[in-house]
Order: sequence, then C-alpha cells, then structure tokens
Amino acid sequence: MTFFSSLFALLFISRFLENSLLSAEVKEGEILPPTIQKLMKGYNKYLRPFFDNGPVTVGMSLDIASIDTISEINMDYTATIFLRQRWTDERLVFKGNKSLSLDGRLVELLWVPDTFIVDSKKSFLHDITVENRLIRIFPNGTVLYALRITTTVACNMDLTKYPMDKQTCTLQLESWGYNINDVMFYWTRGNDSVSGLDTLKLAQFTVEDHYTSVSEAVYETGNYPKLIFHFELKRSILYFILETYVPSSLLVVLSWVSFWISQSSVPARICIGVTTVLTMTTLMMGARTSLPNANCFIKAIDVYLGICFSFIFGALIEYAVAHFCTLQHPDYNNALMCGHHIHVCEEEMNGIVTTIASDSSRLKRRKDAPVPKPTAAGEPGLTPSSPTTSEPKTAEVPSELFSRCAKNISVLRKILRSINCCHVKNPHYIDNYSRLTFPLSFIIVNLLYWTYYLYF
Repeated sequence: MTFFSSLFALLFISRFLENSLLSAEVKEGEILPPTIQKLMKGYNKYLRPFFDNGPVTVGMSLDIASIDTISEINMDYTATIFLRQRWTDERLVFKGNKSLSLDGRLVELLWVPDTFIVDSKKSFLHDITVENRLIRIFPNGTVLYALRITTTVACNMDLTKYPMDKQTCTLQLESWGYNINDVMFYWTRGNDSVSGLDTLKLAQFTVEDHYTSVSEAVYETGNYPKLIFHFELKRSILYFILETYVPSSLLVVLSWVSFWISQSSVPARICIGVTTVLTMTTLMMGARTSLPNANCFIKAIDVYLGICFSFIFGALIEYAVAHFCTLQHPDYNNALMCGHHIHVCEEEMNGIVTTIASDSSRLKRRKDAPVPKPTAAGEPGLTPSSPTTSEPKTAEVPSELFSRCAKNISVLRKILRSINCCHVKNPHYIDNYSRLTFPLSFIIVNLLYWTYYLYF
C-alpha cells in the first residue's frame, strides 16, 4: 500500500506541474503578440546574426548622466551612463510599420553583443525598481538595446601641473569574445554620439572638449573592435588659490615683519620665525593629503609651497646671522667710540710732533745765529742756554717715533675695518637690505612661477 500511495503522489505532482506550465505558456502567449511569438519560434540566441554572411555591425551611442567623483589618489573617475546599442538581426524581421517595445526581461531570449568597458574597476547595472534595460525591435529587424550603468573607470593622470592641470580621460568599449571577423563597432553619429556633457556640472573640473574615435584592440587571441570616447577636463584653480596659495603667501609676508623689529627683541623675532615655519609645514602636509604619494610627481603646488617655505626659513636665518654679527663684533656705537679714541690719540701725537718741531726750529735758529766774539781769554762766550753738541741728535729721534706710530695707527684702522661685522659697517644694515631684497625676490619668483605653469 505504501508503494501505491507514493506512486499516486508522484503522478499527482507531475500533473500539477504540467498544468502550471501550460497556464504559464497561456499567460506568455497573452503577453507576447502573435508577431513576436512567430519570431521567437525557432530563434537561437546562441548564434549571432548573419552567422554565415560576414560580421554584424553594432552602432553605439552614449548619454553621460553624471560624473560623480574624480579621484587623483586612485587615478579614476566614476560615471553613470546610458549605453545604447543598435544592430540588425535578419531573424527578427516582421511586417508592419511600428516598432515593438518589449519588457527588459525578454533580453534573455535574444542575442546581444558582449560589450564591456575596458578600464572599468567596478561596474553595476541599476535594478531599481527593475533592471534598467530597454529592448525595442523595428520591422526591418533592427534591435535597440539600452542599459543604465554606473562604472568606475581608470584614468591615467599627469599631475605635474596640479592644480593648473588638464586631464584627458577615456571610456573604451570592446567586444569580449567576438573579433573583427564577427562584430564591427561604430559610433552612430560620430562625435555627436555622446551627449550630456554640455549640461554637466562638476565640482572641481570643467569639460573643455570631447571627441570619439574607432580603433582595434590587438590581443594574443586576435583583433577586437574598440570604440573610444575622449574627454578633456580642466581643473578650477579658484579653490586652491583661496585654500593654499593665499595663506602660504600671507605667511611669507608675515615672516617679513621681523625685519622691522629691533634686533634686541630676541623673543619676538624668534617667535615670528618659528611660528611661520611650523604653520607652513602644517599647510604643506595638509595640501598633500588629497594627492597620491608618488615620488614621480613633483607638482606645481609642491613647488610653490617649497618656495614659500624657503623664504620663511630664509627670514629666520637672516635674523640668526644679523644677531650673531651683533654679538660677535663691536656695536656701531662702540665702533664710533673706538674711532673717537683713535682721533684723540692722533691729536696727542700731533701735539708731541708739534712740540718737537718747535724745539727743532729753535735749535735751527740758534744754529744760524752769528758766532759770538771770543773773550779776553781767547775762548768764545757761552751762555747757559747754548745747546751742547748732543742736541742735534735728540731732534732726530722723535721724528722716527712719529712715523712708526703713524704706520701702527693705519694698520690698526685696517684691522678694525676688516673685522667689523664681516665688512658690514653696521649690523642693522642687514635688516635694511632684507626689507627690500626679500619682497623683490618673492615678486620675481612669483612672476616666473605663474608664467611657466600657466603658459608653458
């Protein structure tokens, strides 16, 4: 009895499934018009159109719905596109003058091209509320197949002029399994096959130009058809001017304030120098967080930040040099006092020389005076003031001493000039020179920087 009951249950289940399939076929027949039922009869979706009569040509067009993100770190962009493909299938020709729009789920019954996005990192087909597919069949057998796809595509970027750079990205479409002997791709309307970029709004970029091209992909397994869409993006620099260039320039100007502060105010000048250096370092680190850590890219913004850091560091070194010269050598007032003492010494030496010269002139007058007549004893008369025979020799010694002292004084002056603050008469002149040299150099460097990166 158990065997017969099991057999009876199986027969009941099979009868129930058969009735369900028949009802499904009846419902499908109610959905599909007789024309489509006739077309689907004997249709083999595993064979491409014109299987024995040459390649099938597939025309494509794109509608760019949005470009969500453009990442310099990952070197890619994310876009949502509407991909439309057209081809002719001679097995789907029917009589009539109206096209037939079918449910997207019926695409499983038809042959479709095996198109894929070459540089795609991640892609998905939208399926809310149903899979976003469109199938439309025309009386001459032309099939329109449309998809809504969001894809993340790699884009090789040259960041040497960042943030004044222009990037050219591509979207490449190829056939995965059919080579050029089976399938041929073409743009339906040339450069006008891609639409949506004219009204596209991006955060940091503007689309300057776009164009299409047709090529072939050469692999080990053969040559495959390829369609390429090129679009050129120009970065908007206003954000970076407000975020990086203006703050860094103001930090450089702030470092010049120390040139107008007295050299004796050591804490004030050191505080300005160290603060600007640390702030500039933080600004440089923040500017690099959104960029790839690659040594091969020396970007324009890195060059400018390096220039600003060099000027700020140079202002700090300038004060160190000026302060060292002030401590190491006499002050300007001390130098004046030293010169005053030298002048007094010269006056004293001149007084000595004057005295010696007057004495020698008196001796000369006495020497030239007439010789007194001899006395009765036969000897000439001598007066107490008559010079002895040794007096002419004493007049020559002070003149030699004067010449030697004058030479020593001149040598002393030369030594003082050579060691006076490294040939700088006044250490405070270093700040005076820096007030003019630093701003003028910074302006010249800025002119060269912006001219090169904007026009070359």
